[in-house]
Amino acid sequence: MTPTLARKATAEAVGTALLVAVVVGSGIAAQRLSPDDTGLQLLENSIATAGGLVALILAFGSVSGAHLNPVVSLADRCLGGLTTRELAAYVPAQVVGACAGAIVANLMFDLDAVDLSTRERATGGLWLGEIVATFGLLVVVLGVVRSGRSSSAPFAVAGYIAAAYWFTSSTSFANPAVTIGRTLTDTFAGIAPASAPAFVAAQLAGGGAAIALSRYLFPDLPAPDLIVPHDRPDAARGARMPEPDAPTVLFLCVHNAGRSQMALGWFGHLAGDRAVAWSGGSEPVDRVNPSAVAAMAEVGIDISREHPRRWTDEMVRAADVVVTMGCGDACPYVPGTRYEDWALADPAGQDVAAVRPIRDEIEQRVRQLLASLEVTVTA
Repeated sequence: MTPTLARKATAEAVGTALLVAVVVGSGIAAQRLSPDDTGLQLLENSIATAGGLVALILAFGSVSGAHLNPVVSLADRCLGGLTTRELAAYVPAQVVGACAGAIVANLMFDLDAVDLSTRERATGGLWLGEIVATFGLLVVVLGVVRSGRSSSAPFAVAGYIAAAYWFTSSTSFANPAVTIGRTLTDTFAGIAPASAPAFVAAQLAGGGAAIALSRYLFPDLPAPDLIVPHDRPDAARGARMPEPDAPTVLFLCVHNAGRSQMALGWFGHLAGDRAVAWSGGSEPVDRVNPSAVAAMAEVGIDISREHPRRWTDEMVRAADVVVTMGCGDACPYVPGTRYEDWALADPAGQDVAAVRPIRDEIEQRVRQLLASLEVTVTA
């Protein structure tokens, strides 16, 4: 395991441990504070869980994405955001963390470290509740990412979970790791070990349905950063790590299929690891313009594996320079950030011959931009 992956797995383990400690600990406290009012116990438990989720996602999101949930990690793998190796590190870390969190919660309240739950949760209605809870959670996560508002993800996730505590019959476990952890406590939040497998199966079913629906609703959904961005886009594509303090440029257009993709290709080709570039669109389409791919291939630059994506608030705020190409008022504006607007012909619907002059003009503009950033070009 690489140091970077170990750091991510540790974040997932610690984050999930704290999440389960919040869920179980607040459940125990609720039982003791309101022993005769189950509704009040659930209210106290749900408020604490929602608040804890916001804090934990904000705290660990920049390291691992703060999945804290194998279903979220599986969705990220299915959509290309995680590698199989990363998934194989995330899931055990989450399960181990969940078990540790339950044990810590038990000990905090002077209970046995491990006290297997006797709370049976084994009816069809509860299983349907878990399908609905997990389905809704994944749709919320993927919808927020697709909208480019990843900064709102901690609050959207916490808000949904708080609501699902009340509108689902199962009180929204929606998390296989948390479900396993909660078998270790015979308290308000517990679930009997015999009931856990069906809950996990229901959660996987709900997650699978959410992934399928998201592919239909959001056909241009790129390889996402779930729950919040945690890898630089260039690193996610396997590029070399940039030098310290390397300038960052964001290329924006409407469809993120032609001009901005060619600019990204030229930038990476000319700057190497001395600068970082990203690209995004206001209305990304499902693939890069084939004529742009062919034109760039003629000069030895392969952009065929790129995928149009929507820009995110985090990308815009992180960029030192934002280059716009015809997105007009749809382009985001951040005060204090350097902006350039490149008036370029739109290659959409054009053949390779018509795209070549656009490609060549983009090359010259990228060279000028790199010179202004004092970045030495490699070619």
